[in-house]
Order: sequence, then structure tokens, then C-alpha cells
Amino acid sequence: MNTATPTMPIKDLDQLSLPIEGMTCGACAVRLEKALGNAAGIREAAVNFATETADVRYASTDIGTSDIATAVSNAGFSVGERRYSFQIDGMTCSACSLRVEKALRKVPGVIAADVNVALERADVTAVANATDLEALAATVSDAGYSARIEDPAVDAQRAAEAQRKADMAALSRERTLLAVAALLTLPLVAQMTSHMPVLSGLVGHSFMLPPWIEVLLATPVQFVLGARFYRGAFNALRNGAGNMDVLVAMGTTAAYGYSLFLLLTLGDAARGMLYFEASAVIITLVLLGKYMESRAKRGTTAAIQQLMDLRPGTAKRLDASGREQEVPVAQVLTGDRVRVRPGERIPVDGIVIDGTSELDESLLTGESLPVSKASGDPVTGGAINGNGLLTIEASTVGADSTLARIIRLVENAQSGKAPVQRLVDRISQIFVPAVVVIAAITFGGWLVSGNTFETALIAAVSVLVIACPCALGLATPTAIMTGTGAAARAGILIKDITTLERAHRMDAVVLDKTGTLTLGQPKLVDSLVLSGGKDEILRLAASLQQGSEHPLAHAMLDAARAQDLELAPVSSFQSLTGHGITGEVAGRKFLLGNAKLLHDHHIEIAATDDLAGAWEQQGRTVVWLADESAVLGLFAIQDPLRDEAIAAVRRLRTMGVKTIMLSGDAPAVADEIGRQAGVDEAHGGVLPDEKAARVTALRSESQYVVGMLGDGINDAPALAAADVGIAMGTGTDIAMETAGITLMRADPRLLPAAITASRATFRKIKQNLFWAFIYNVIGIPLAAAGLLSPAIAGAAMALSSVSVVSNSLLLRRWRPTLDPIE
Repeated sequence: MNTATPTMPIKDLDQLSLPIEGMTCGACAVRLEKALGNAAGIREAAVNFATETADVRYASTDIGTSDIATAVSNAGFSVGERRYSFQIDGMTCSACSLRVEKALRKVPGVIAADVNVALERADVTAVANATDLEALAATVSDAGYSARIEDPAVDAQRAAEAQRKADMAALSRERTLLAVAALLTLPLVAQMTSHMPVLSGLVGHSFMLPPWIEVLLATPVQFVLGARFYRGAFNALRNGAGNMDVLVAMGTTAAYGYSLFLLLTLGDAARGMLYFEASAVIITLVLLGKYMESRAKRGTTAAIQQLMDLRPGTAKRLDASGREQEVPVAQVLTGDRVRVRPGERIPVDGIVIDGTSELDESLLTGESLPVSKASGDPVTGGAINGNGLLTIEASTVGADSTLARIIRLVENAQSGKAPVQRLVDRISQIFVPAVVVIAAITFGGWLVSGNTFETALIAAVSVLVIACPCALGLATPTAIMTGTGAAARAGILIKDITTLERAHRMDAVVLDKTGTLTLGQPKLVDSLVLSGGKDEILRLAASLQQGSEHPLAHAMLDAARAQDLELAPVSSFQSLTGHGITGEVAGRKFLLGNAKLLHDHHIEIAATDDLAGAWEQQGRTVVWLADESAVLGLFAIQDPLRDEAIAAVRRLRTMGVKTIMLSGDAPAVADEIGRQAGVDEAHGGVLPDEKAARVTALRSESQYVVGMLGDGINDAPALAAADVGIAMGTGTDIAMETAGITLMRADPRLLPAAITASRATFRKIKQNLFWAFIYNVIGIPLAAAGLLSPAIAGAAMALSSVSVVSNSLLLRRWRPTLDPIE
């Protein structure tokens, strides 16, 4: 234990107990204890190997939880973590989200906190068991906002429905407040327009309201309907920050207060000199903007809502006697049998054990055509059953289901922050103070130049209300939410923001052959027997392949089953990755694999070279069968090219993306398949562990941003090595977990579509940021120069956020361009 003399009393130190992962012996505990003891800010550290915990006393002013976790990581271990997600009400702009983030990060045990103002959600990573949702919610409340913590026991669908109703009620309440504000403000606007030559015709003649009527109309707008701005400003300033509410509260209070001062000092003589309409119009217009923004933001989360709507609330579970019992989906367990009637949604992932039907999987995979299902076929929860009656055995339920994983992927992609957003966040932190300074300079400048107090005040108010950080804060997240949602509807799942950012710069793609460009359903198409009978050779080859999951093994097993051949038991089985297999049948050793396998065992194959070469030129994979002395026969296996592969490669090339195919097949086979597909380069004889090295070399030597498309376990290392790993949805779970992008159906044309979606999203981000910045760059000087009235400035500010969100919503119209199949 570190016994260094503390610089502050022990009682003033914070204490934290961290679960440690990765320790294997007592020496590990000693090393970690020493590393923690040497970290600045940590006064005491005691690591217990038996309980796998580290108890730390530290000065929170010198070191935070994330720094402690980093020290553990630097020592070669990791801290057990837990993640929390919850909704936050009351945020109005990115400055609010930054304030909540800061508050959450100060909670003992919190490693990281990410607050998304567009999603109104907080994602918190904390040391396991160090904090809880209630503590986080209390911190949010102390920061001036409210956290919505859902009861874990409440059914997810019921909670989502309740939340949807609450959101609709909140939107209705906003609409009511807006209507009341508009009714109270309308007479003030009519008075103002009656004195404008261009607009006076709308009201017939000019008129002036009595000052006391103006006060009665403007006061409830200012202090009742506009109370939200005062509350927001107070909370922001209490935490030493600024936001939109500060600007609106300052600007409208200045206009209202000046008018009230004139009224109290001049009485009825102040008629025509008051600016009550300016404060009321500003608040009403900002309320209008917030209402429109709320409606638009609901559209950006439509993709997640549509996915959540796919979750059925109940399932018809069959008991042991075959009787139906309607139960909540949460009660269905793996292995249970459920019945699905025509028109109903599939309640859980499973396997069809009885019945035939066609399923509508369009909202899950983007596939518009119904998919036929029969006994033995997998089905996905959330799909709509057609006209058939199906009995399904549940295989995956709850949080592990395909639909739940899809929702998590979409939520993760939408909740992160792009690098450019972090720059915007830093700008937002200084934006409000800078605007207040500019407003003060404007006020002083007009006074110094000999203008009236009234003129200077109105110019300063215009500066305050036209400047708004909201548009800056919404520019990136709304585009990301809408873009990833549109991609998800097309069957393209993007894992996170980093993947999205890299994908739009992707200019080279490495393509796996088997199961990606080809169907992954190889068939035995020819054979040559050198010793023994044809059926016996096939029986031996199929026997050796028993239990193998390799596609070539399935080809031989299918051929043997088709001829009703009886397979023999195999002993001493050994798989040689990239070469083949060896094993014993009836006490006799056999080899089955490629030419390299036979060369390594010094078996001569020269007599079959011509035929093997001819088969490979046709794109067929050649497999030799031999005993320990000679070749017994060889087989030609062909895996047809996918119909969509040619169109996908052609689209990639028109987009300027280089295409490279890697295959473990013989170079001649790879060249032929590559020629058929139209790729730029084709490389054969690449072992699985060499694919990752090839991808890494392409990234480092050629400076490409490289994507890797694959579908199998052997592809996982290459997927991880690429800038962007892309997994076919028909592939294995390990490939989908490693990949940054998952294509939900076996259509390689979705790869160029994914790149297009990412490019469209980042194009929209750039557009939003341009307009948000240019709006402030132009608007603030115009307001400072006295060229904009407070009312016009308020309208411009209100519409700025709406325009950014509306521009992002245009991404909802994005659809993948799938070239026709030849």
C-alpha cells in the first residue's frame, strides 16, 4: 500500500473501490498497487488479488475516476464497468448538454459521460457498483434538469408507449403555450404593423394601444410563458455557464424593463415610446421555434421508433400438451415453442419447426419482397407473417435478439459525437459570453457615437436575441440521427460515429470471395478417380469432412447424401487451416485438401496438373484426395458468383473506390472469379491469418482508407484490421460484432449504398454547420449595426434551429441506389 505522506487529511479524500479484471497472480496485484500509488492525486491504494478489487483514496481536485481507470489500463489491467442510459428533460441547446456532462463526470465512479441534446439522452460509463441511476438522476437535478429513469421491471414496450404519450402531451403543452403567447402578442404586433407604411393596409389605419393595455398583454408573456427562459438562465449561471436562455432572458428583460421604466416615469406620455411588443414578439417567436424544433427532432428519431414498434407485446406459447397460452414476450425462453398466425408479427428469433409461409422483413433488412420460410429455416422477431401458420422454436430472446441488437446499434450510432461536434462544443462554451461582450460593446458604441439610449439599447437587444448556439449544437447530431436512421431502414446498420466518419472517406475495399462475392453454396460439379471406384472415393472424402463447417465440406457431404452413401467413422482428425484436413478411416490415413497439402507430404500430383489447371481456369476449386503414398482422386467444386456482385463492384468503381478480392483459393480460381466480378485486383492463396496483414499493408503503404467486406469467422481479424469492417448479415455473430457496418441481407450492392449514406450524412453536416456559422457571422454584425429590429432578430434566431433540423430531415428521403442485376 502506498504510504506516502498525504498533502491533505485522509478524511477529506474520496474513496473508490474498483473491480479489477486481468490479474492472474499476487505479483499482478503488487504491480497494480505500485502503479496506482505512483499516480498523481492518489494518496492510498490497496489491491486485493483474492477479491480482485482495488481500494483507492484520492484527491478529486487532482485526479478523476477516468484518470484512475487510465492508470489501471496503463498498468495492463482493466476496470469493471457498467453503462447507464436515461432521458433528460429541460435542455435547450448544446451548452446545456455540456453542463450536464460536466456535472455527471464529477460523480465519484463515473468514467465517462456523453449527453446528446438532440436525443435528450445521457450515456454514462461508470465503475461497476460505484454509483447508480438514482445518484446520477440527483446530479442531473442539481444541474437544473430532470432525468427520466425507467423502472427496469416495466415492460419495454409499455414504457416506450408511455414515453411516447408523455412526449405527445409535452408537445401539446408547448402548442398550447405558443397559442396563448400568440393571442396575447397579436394586438401588440397589429399596433406595430399599423405604423409601417408597407403593412398599415392590413389593419386599415394606424392606432396606439393604451400603455396599461400593453403592460397587461406583455407581462404574462414575459414572466409566465417566458418563465422557462428565466429558469434555464438561472440554472446555467448558477453552474458558471451560459446558454440560449441567458441571451433571450437578457434581451427581452432589457426591452421590457426599459419600457416599464418609461411608463412609470412618464406615464401616458410614454405612449409610442415603449417596446413591450419587442419583448413579447421575441418570446413568442422563440416559443414557435422551439415547438417547430421539437416536432422536427421527433422526426429524426423515427427510425428507432419504427424499430421499437416492431416488438410484439405478447406471444402464443405452446405448453407440453400443445395448447396455446398468450404470455408476455419477456416470459418466452430459449427452447419454448410459439405459434404465429397469419398477419401476426414473429415474437422472437427462432427456427421454423412446422408450417410454411412468407415473411415481410422489410423494416428489418430493407428487403421489399416477401421471404419464403419452411421447416428448418431461421426467422427474426419483428417480421410480419404472411398467409401461413407457423410453429417456431425460440432460439434467441430478450436483449440478445436480432431486433434488440439492431436497436442498440442504431442507438449507439446516433448517440455518439463526431470529431467536428467536439470542436463545435468548445465553440459553444465561449459563444454566449462572447455575444454578451459584443452586445455590451454595441450598446457602448452607439452611446459614444452620440445616439440615444433607446437606439443603443435596441441594437444591443437585437444582438442578444439574434445570436443562438442552438443551430450550432443541432447541426451535427440531427444529421447523424437522420442519416443512420435512413441507412437502418435500408438494411445498413452503422455501429458508431467513428465508423460513419471513416466510411465517407473510404476509397478502397477488400472483398472476401466465398459467401461474399459468391453465394457461399459450393457444389461438387466434377471429379476424377485415379484409384478405386467413384462412389468409394466420394464416400471417403465425405467421411473425412464430417463435422466440418467449411463450405467445401458441405458440398461433398451434400453430394454423398444425394447418392445415399454410408459414411465411415473418422479418427485422428486434424484440420490444417488454409491447406485441408487429415484423418484415418478404417485404420488408413488420408489427406484431403489443396496442392500445398500434398506437396508438404511429398505426394506427387504432376499427372493431374493439366486437368486441375483447366478446372481452375473455369473458376472451380480443386480438392485432392490421397493416402500416404499417392493421389486417389480429385474433385472440382464450384461456388457461383452472386447475381448482385457484378453490379456492386461496378458501382464501387464509378464511385472511385478501388476493389481488391482476397481468397484462400488457388490464384487461377481467384483470377477467374475476380474477372467475372470485375474487381481491380484479385489475389488467391491468401491464408486467413494473412488477410489482416494484407489489409494493414494496404492502409499503411498506399494511404488508403480501407473497408473490408466479409461474412465468416475467418474474416474477423481482417474486419478488425480495416478502417471500416463490413459484415454481411447472413454471416456469423463474431463477424458482425467485429464489424463497424452490418449489411442485414446478403446483397453486396448494400456496400456502395453504405458509403453513399455516410457521404450524404457528412455532406448534410457540412451544410448545417455552414448555415449555422454563416447565420451568426452575418446576423450579429447586422444587428450591431442597427439594421435589424429585435422582432426580426428574434424571428431569425427562432428559425435558425428549425432550418438546420429541417435540412437534416431531408436525409429521410435517402434511398439506396441498387443497380439492376444483369
